[in-house]
Amino acid sequence: MAFYLDQLTLTNFKNYEQQAISCSPRFNGFVGLNGMGKTNLLDAIYYLCMTKSNFWVPDSGLVRHEADFFRLDGHFTLGDKTERIVAKVQPRKKKVLERNGVPYEKLSEHIGLMPVVFMAPDDTLLISEGSDMRRRFLDNTLSQIDHHYLGQLIVYNRLLQQRNSLLKKWGEEGGYDPALLEVYDQQMLDPARYIHEQRQAFTQRMVPAFQAMQQRISGNQEEVGLEYQSQLQDKPLEAWWQEQADKDRYLQRTNAGIHKDDLKCTIRGYPLKKYASQGQLKSYVLALKLTQYQLLSDQTEEPPLLLLDDIFDKLDASRVAQLLELLVGGDFGQVFITDTHEERIASIISQLDTSFRRFRIRYGSAEELD
Repeated sequence: MAFYLDQLTLTNFKNYEQQAISCSPRFNGFVGLNGMGKTNLLDAIYYLCMTKSNFWVPDSGLVRHEADFFRLDGHFTLGDKTERIVAKVQPRKKKVLERNGVPYEKLSEHIGLMPVVFMAPDDTLLISEGSDMRRRFLDNTLSQIDHHYLGQLIVYNRLLQQRNSLLKKWGEEGGYDPALLEVYDQQMLDPARYIHEQRQAFTQRMVPAFQAMQQRISGNQEEVGLEYQSQLQDKPLEAWWQEQADKDRYLQRTNAGIHKDDLKCTIRGYPLKKYASQGQLKSYVLALKLTQYQLLSDQTEEPPLLLLDDIFDKLDASRVAQLLELLVGGDFGQVFITDTHEERIASIISQLDTSFRRFRIRYGSAEELD
């Protein structure tokens, strides 16, 4: 089933005042110096798919300097239909996302319609930063596959925020009502259980595919592991909350739940963060992202869009060769690649023996190259 972006129009998005781009259904290359706006184009595509920036920038930070709104307009082919997705954003006002002229009542209804995977140099933060980054990776993937998962995640996070606000209020103003806290706890149990079950099942599916991908990228040189960790694997959530009640009250936050889940990343049985070289770290994250793409492709009716941001410049020659081999031989859909070297991306795309378009990006302007 065909799925690709035909045309993208940006208005007042980051450093783009007005720009329209017609895309190849297979490969598209954006070349230019750093700071010109290559990554911003990828982020605009991601925004139309996921209703937010890949970089967790608030909408107010996406508006072009001195403008008071931004608009993104994407024309997609989805099977035998054309889908027009438009995002209209004015900071401090309700965001509007339209599908074929009809606004969504809830933005979450859109997630999964246009599956997407974004690969960027700072993806190594998945390993080096805290557990929230790894939970986001799981949530990003599962939310595109399972609408119920996304709904349960939204419910859990809203209740968690309310529970924490209550604990903070009691800490600052005095008072404590266990019965009121119990009301939140009971409402959080079912969402927590569902999220835990789906994360655990997904990780079990992901591990063998991830290890095979890592072996392919590293040339069978690196033994890696990936393990889902959750407090719910040790005891029920109710027991945790009872045990942590005094700590919750003292610290004014909820110290047990699926918001503490993590992925344990290892190489040769040791923690990846401590024992991996930079090359090994990059290979691990690259394999993780390509596995995300593979599993999304298996679970959805169409291959996701693949957004590759300046990754060739961050890999050594052997890993670039392995990635190129995967792109050439793999079952990929539409791909967008950015690079600072015009000749290199021309060489890369020419090896793919398929339709492609290249654009030179300069100061928020895109010029198509022959």
